[in-house]
Amino acid sequence: MNRRSVSSLVIGAATGALVLSTISLAQEAQRPPAPAAAQQKPPTTAPAAPKALKDQLVGTWRLLIADAVNPDKSQTPQFGPNPEGTLIFTANGRYSLQIMRYNRPKFAANDRTKGTADENKAAISQMVSHFGSWTVDEANKTITFRIEGSSYPNWEGTMQTRMIQSINPNDALVYTVPNPDTGTLPAMVAWKWVP
Repeated sequence: MNRRSVSSLVIGAATGALVLSTISLAQEAQRPPAPAAAQQKPPTTAPAAPKALKDQLVGTWRLLIADAVNPDKSQTPQFGPNPEGTLIFTANGRYSLQIMRYNRPKFAANDRTKGTADENKAAISQMVSHFGSWTVDEANKTITFRIEGSSYPNWEGTMQTRMIQSINPNDALVYTVPNPDTGTLPAMVAWKWVP
């Protein structure tokens, strides 16, 4: 899914919600008022308590964007216009994350151990992968990755925190990376929940 499709989905969803809301209000206006006894009837069940942030994160997420945020707040794709990736959070505190440029060049030798210097450079510079354990700080809305292994060796054995900008349970997760390895610009990463 490309960025234009994501924007179209968001606009389409907002428009659809507005249309449904308008239809619902029109239908309510056509109904006769309920008897007074029915209007005073208390609900039979209590509303469900909101899910804890950790519970909202558990599952599989598909990458939407991984962009550097420029000083003027514009965004620049770090892995091309339609990056690919998966982020998996398990309930027992393990995670695995992969992000890569879509349609990276193939190795001419058709053997991952026989790539040329340029092929290896292009392959590794256009992806990032890491795994380990994770925790969440509910109050501060942060995720902390304890990185055990990474395609970028300098991250191995480090802890990194991501600030959650928004999360819609079973829909989308957006977080920022304050000091990415690409330089001083922060990054914004968005994921779509995979049912």
